[in-house]
Order: sequence, then structure tokens, then C-alpha cells
Amino acid sequence: MTWFFEFISNPYLIIGISSWAVAQVVKTIIYWAVNKKLDIWRLFGDGGMPSGHSATVASVATTCAFFHGFGSFEFAISAILAIIVCHDASGVRQETGKQAVVIKEIATLIEKITDQKVSDEVKLKEFVGHTSLQVAVGALLGIVNAVILCNFIF
Repeated sequence: MTWFFEFISNPYLIIGISSWAVAQVVKTIIYWAVNKKLDIWRLFGDGGMPSGHSATVASVATTCAFFHGFGSFEFAISAILAIIVCHDASGVRQETGKQAVVIKEIATLIEKITDQKVSDEVKLKEFVGHTSLQVAVGALLGIVNAVILCNFIF
């Protein structure tokens, strides 16, 4: 049973998950404010402002820096992984979302021309990536969340 207590009291895990949760709640509120409709699935969805992925990895790297220092192996590994995740969120994943939009437009055009449904089976997600601003705001949110929790909770 010790492993379970260690698992649920792990500050890296708690801070990382809480940063993701805060980002997702903020993302849902922003979506609601901009689009004037509440989409509860934004709590679990990808893409949008701020980046939950960036918030998560930035908070874990910040927690490693807080507990082990900037010169530690733990910080180095978490910082490198955070850079990779943030770069991927604003690069490859953003392009995937743009491609989904174009593919949907092509499918709609084909349907209009041929009067046949292209496909109901594949639903492409357009919200998968982030702009650089969304990544930066997510990372900043994660850093702030980690600093607060490291200083006042752990």
C-alpha cells in the first residue's frame, strides 16, 4: 500500500496534473467566451488557448528545478522533454489541424460535385495543435502553477 501513497503524494505528478487541469478549465472558459456556447468536451480536448500540454510539461520541469536545481539531471531531462512537447504542439500538431480543415473542405466539395457522401466514419479533429502564443501562455501558466504549489503546498 506504500506505493499507492507515494503515487498520490508525488509532487511532480500532482503539479503536472493540476497544471493540465487548470489549463483545460481556462481553455473551456475562453472557448465559451469567444464562441458564446459552452462545450464541456473542451475540458478534455486538444488545441486552443492555453496549451494544456505545454502547461503540464513546463510545470514538471519547474518542479524539478525547484526540488533539484537547474544543474540537476532531473531538470535537464524534464526541460528537454518540455521543449520537444512544446515544439511539437506548435509545429506538427498545428499543421495536422490545418490539414484537417482542408481535407474537410475537399470532402465537402466532392460531395457537392458527385452528390455522394464521402465518409461518415472518419471525423478529423481540427483542434489538435497550438499557435506559438497558445504554447507560450500554457507554459507560463504551468510555471506559475508550479511555483505557487512548490512554495505553498509542498
